[in-house]
Amino acid sequence: MNGLLGRLLILAALGAASSGAVVAFAAGRKNSASGLAWARRLAAGFSWALIAANGVMVAALLQRDFTVKYVDQVGSVDVPDYIAVVSLWSALEGSILFWGLVLGAYTLWFLRAMRGQHADMQPYTIGAILSVGVFFCLLVSGPANPFLTVEPRAFHVGPNPLLQNHYLMIVHPPMLYLGYVGMTIPFAMGIAALLRGRLGASWMKPMRRFMLVPWGFLSVGIVLGGWWAYEVLGWGGYWAWDPVENASFLPWLSATAFLHAAMLQERRGILKGWTIVLLLSTFALTILGTFMTRSGVFNSVHSFTQSDIGVYFLVFIGVVFVYSIGLLAFRSHTLDDAAQQTDQKIGAKLDFGGNFFSREFAILIQNALFAAFALTVLLGTIYPLLAESMQGKRISVGEPYFDRWALPIGLALTFMMGVGPALPWGRLA
Repeated sequence: MNGLLGRLLILAALGAASSGAVVAFAAGRKNSASGLAWARRLAAGFSWALIAANGVMVAALLQRDFTVKYVDQVGSVDVPDYIAVVSLWSALEGSILFWGLVLGAYTLWFLRAMRGQHADMQPYTIGAILSVGVFFCLLVSGPANPFLTVEPRAFHVGPNPLLQNHYLMIVHPPMLYLGYVGMTIPFAMGIAALLRGRLGASWMKPMRRFMLVPWGFLSVGIVLGGWWAYEVLGWGGYWAWDPVENASFLPWLSATAFLHAAMLQERRGILKGWTIVLLLSTFALTILGTFMTRSGVFNSVHSFTQSDIGVYFLVFIGVVFVYSIGLLAFRSHTLDDAAQQTDQKIGAKLDFGGNFFSREFAILIQNALFAAFALTVLLGTIYPLLAESMQGKRISVGEPYFDRWALPIGLALTFMMGVGPALPWGRLA
């Protein structure tokens, strides 16, 4: 019964996301108020269906319903109930299902926060959110379906022992997912800005708020992960530049740069194109991070699953990359045009005062440092995989490489943290 109900809810979520994405983009193109209303209803239906599907899985885990594939895989009668609930995100299929739960919750938050506001930007945003939802619903209904019915095994050991022996594993993964998945909302808002050709302060303010929340969760998740690694794995340190550690660090770097660039854009109306680049890059890095964690391609103590689902993530990453580059190439100039029109109306231009001792210039330097840091970590993380796939050679990039570059960049960022806030804002002339 649990398996059938779960599959029906996932199919309902897939149907709502697919139809809702079509309706939302059509409503945005036609500026249709009725279309927006239907898009909001379908987005809410998508969200509640995924939340309910997670509820069914939690019930199956607590009931030890071993006829459900995922429960048979990670469940056990010998573990306490709280471990049974934590098992929801302990393996591949459950973690993808949990991703849907978090996405549904964030979608409901967006719908509630934007009620009666920005009717022109909402349709494209909802369309982009639901497009992402379609991908994850396809995963859960197909290659990562946790609700399949199976013949129970004779013996069940429960989830991975590393996930049972410390209380931090109850909160560390959800914090990361709340960070990862939450990046979908500002990403979709950036897509809407490009499609609509507008990125004013009135839209940037909620976009920055919707980024600040997942950034906070991701920050907490990274700290808790370091704490767990120190106590459980006995590394003698909190950070070892493990590929999956880097997977969470990369979007944190780009999101941090975005939050500062967004503040500059909101106050001064500059760096619109660069701000959108950081926004789209952050979302792409979250999908890359999920691929690193759940594909089993990277050799990591954090990779608790081995699966062939990685190819689907690679395809999705490719689609996101191509679509984002296309939008930036053909639509980013519309943001600049809008900015120029605004400057002509208010007669304002930014003046660094000749000596560049201004907060705006400090933010530019800080953004460049964060971008360099992210690129350095990204290259060191994926280079072994690229070398093996192209040359057939298995190599590793160790801590000396990362430490060599992290130290000077980290010191420079620390310096800017102290100096930047003390500098005055530049003149508007």
